[in-house]
Amino acid sequence: MMLPENRAALLLAPMQDITDLPFLRVIKAMGGADLYVTEYFRVHIHSKLDPYILRSITENPTGRPIIAQLIGKDPNELSRTVRDLKNYPIAGIDLNLGCPAPVVYRKQAGGGLLRDPDQINRLIGTLRETCGELPLTIKTRIGFSHPDEFARLLEIFKNHAIDLLTVHGRTVKERYQTPVHPETIREAVHFLPCPVIANGNVVNVTSGLTYLEQTQAAGLMIGRGAIRHPWIFSQLRAALSKKPITVVTGKMILEYIQILYDQTAREVPKFNELKHVQKMKKYLNYIVQGHPKEFEYEIRRAQQPKEFFRICRSFLDYSGPAPDLPCENSRLFCGFSQFL
Repeated sequence: MMLPENRAALLLAPMQDITDLPFLRVIKAMGGADLYVTEYFRVHIHSKLDPYILRSITENPTGRPIIAQLIGKDPNELSRTVRDLKNYPIAGIDLNLGCPAPVVYRKQAGGGLLRDPDQINRLIGTLRETCGELPLTIKTRIGFSHPDEFARLLEIFKNHAIDLLTVHGRTVKERYQTPVHPETIREAVHFLPCPVIANGNVVNVTSGLTYLEQTQAAGLMIGRGAIRHPWIFSQLRAALSKKPITVVTGKMILEYIQILYDQTAREVPKFNELKHVQKMKKYLNYIVQGHPKEFEYEIRRAQQPKEFFRICRSFLDYSGPAPDLPCENSRLFCGFSQFL
């Protein structure tokens, strides 16, 4: 799976409409991950490969392998999509069994499939056959309602000889509002012959190192923590190699926001300043966490680019260390003190 041989692997978690091609460009400049996964390709009877997501593969700017993620419930359509994707330079196929969004799981896709292990068994069997020598990976939660569901899932994953498993250590019902269950990931590490990656609640270097220690996982997949703090990969890489860790300042975050604004604007066919500010708020939802509450309050009300950047400068234009941690028990980050 092209994972580092001498240290834990670091992966960027796919987040729909956020970790797109422009974000890949930006995070590469901040140090980047070892392996990437695309936003999910929606798969159904009428689906075609999303051209924009496909560009993350054909124009992959990271210099690292990228895996194509699929979300769907029909074995035949998933198989068809895999055959289509084999025409492109992908490092593997990933099946999404973890998305906790109600709009997804109510359609029996993503995390919703965890309610039907027999269907998961059929899906993975079909995908394993279609992938052939192409690596097949799974991103899952530990169950739909209860961690006890995980043992049955592990049996299925082992029977189909998947190549890598990423485990978000919560159930679908827990969404992001609880601590994670590291013992379940450790169970997967001991049970499966393939590498297991731990996901969920990595917000800084300490939380990442502790998660690795408690799970014995082969690596970490980081999503929300990397949106908030894109240097987390380079910092963890330094920590794992016993090298000095870069201190992130307010001015560095301000520069990150400007680069992100410019890169995402490049991909807008008919650029509209007002709409673009609204798109940037998707990223700022994460970035403001841990900063004064007034930052989040004001940025939510920004409409014009000048206003948007004025607010960012008023809270970030300083050379001292930026907050290392988000606020715990917020809308987006919860329970991470278990690793501090």
